[in-house]
Amino acid sequence: MLKAVIKKRAYEDIVRQIRCLVEKGKLKRDDQLPSERELSETFKVSRATVREAVIALEAMMLVERRQGNGTYVVASSEEALVQPLAAALFHEKDDLIDIFYVRKVLEPGMAQQAAENATSGEIAELEEIVKDQGEAVIHGRDPFQNDTHFHHLLARMCRNRVLERLFLALVDLLHQSRGKNVQSEERMAKSLEGHRDVLEAIRQRDGVAARRAMRRHLEEVESILFPKKRKEVAGKKS
Repeated sequence: MLKAVIKKRAYEDIVRQIRCLVEKGKLKRDDQLPSERELSETFKVSRATVREAVIALEAMMLVERRQGNGTYVVASSEEALVQPLAAALFHEKDDLIDIFYVRKVLEPGMAQQAAENATSGEIAELEEIVKDQGEAVIHGRDPFQNDTHFHHLLARMCRNRVLERLFLALVDLLHQSRGKNVQSEERMAKSLEGHRDVLEAIRQRDGVAARRAMRRHLEEVESILFPKKRKEVAGKKS
């Protein structure tokens, strides 16, 4: 049943303006927002309205209130753009295997484009990421950030902002899969090996080899993330 339209609340306009600044990069991660009093004077609203806006921004994971230290931006411009995209395309109840399948469709092509577009500076950046990932694995540290940075850089190297945002949305959804058993020694070793293979193909600027290496890498990670599926596939082959 249709209901009467409720007039937009003042705090929603504050949220919209601050979010817009984050999306455009005018407010960056770790930037501190003006005080509640200053925002109240700027927007010509009550401090209660400002407080309501900050709570909404915090729920959207754009800002964080730090006790006794103010409110800080905690999302990058890319993350601010990705959140509504992820919400529109995917749902928390979606099967993670299906979401991972989409990665297998997208990322081999991304790796091929990255190999064809790579600059010497980007290759050096990839090398540094893989080096740091290797050190993390050796010292028993979680290499998750290195893994994410590697794939995100490949997405950037495609020179396609829509594709990059779609990839970030997929990765954001797959963060849910990071249970305590996900970052096993097997996965960390396989991930590092896969990244080295993709990197080598990109060094050679061999797009076809990069596509194959990425496909193989994702299939190996998938078999670790979803062991039940691995057993089902093995049963069909036998």
